[in-house]
Amino acid sequence: MTEQSSPAVRSLSHVSDWVFDLDNTLYPRECDLWSQIDVRITSYVMEVTSLGFEAARELQKGYYRDYGTTLNGLMQRHEVDPEHFLKTVHTIDYSPVLAHPELVAAIADLPGRKFILTNADTGHARSVLARLGGEDLFDGIFDICAMTYTPKPNQSAYDAFFAAHGIDPTRAAMFDDLHKNLLVPHATGMATVQVVASEGYADERVAEWELSHEGGPHVHHITSNLAGFLRNLP
Repeated sequence: MTEQSSPAVRSLSHVSDWVFDLDNTLYPRECDLWSQIDVRITSYVMEVTSLGFEAARELQKGYYRDYGTTLNGLMQRHEVDPEHFLKTVHTIDYSPVLAHPELVAAIADLPGRKFILTNADTGHARSVLARLGGEDLFDGIFDICAMTYTPKPNQSAYDAFFAAHGIDPTRAAMFDDLHKNLLVPHATGMATVQVVASEGYADERVAEWELSHEGGPHVHHITSNLAGFLRNLP
């Protein structure tokens, strides 16, 4: 699947601010960078809770689903230090992210400003962008620290981002791999694009809801090829 549109398909011709999630959006889920972080998060949960692997894994995914990030769940329920958590889980090998000049060029050619809105931190985002070849591609990175650790899909994360960069959501578009992170953008008037894994992709380490791309009124477009999608915009 390269590109498809849901019944809620909406034109992007009015967009002047382009907002991108980072993980599994600007690089494909298939490159397995996120899986490194995922495993490190499980280890962190095991250390904090003294649970075995399977129980810690289940708790991790439950927090991710219910709190927006596992970090938020750990902060709410176990009072972990967010800076220590972020430093620990992002100590990874970034080499699986390959240079993507086609994507970098497609984003660079978009009319208007470009931003990253991520539940990760800025250091991680810059490491990914350096691998992609897009170090100077974005006008700003709004990370989990700027959200005061209250992540997407919480309304406050988006409101803080809009206020920080003077964004009119009715003239903006949001790209994210998780459809739940597009609920608030749709409600505020943003155009929305869900970036999904290639057809047939499966990974036992990934919960079923993480790969869902059933669409709905809050998902205006769905694509598994972000560069191709952007290049084919009118």
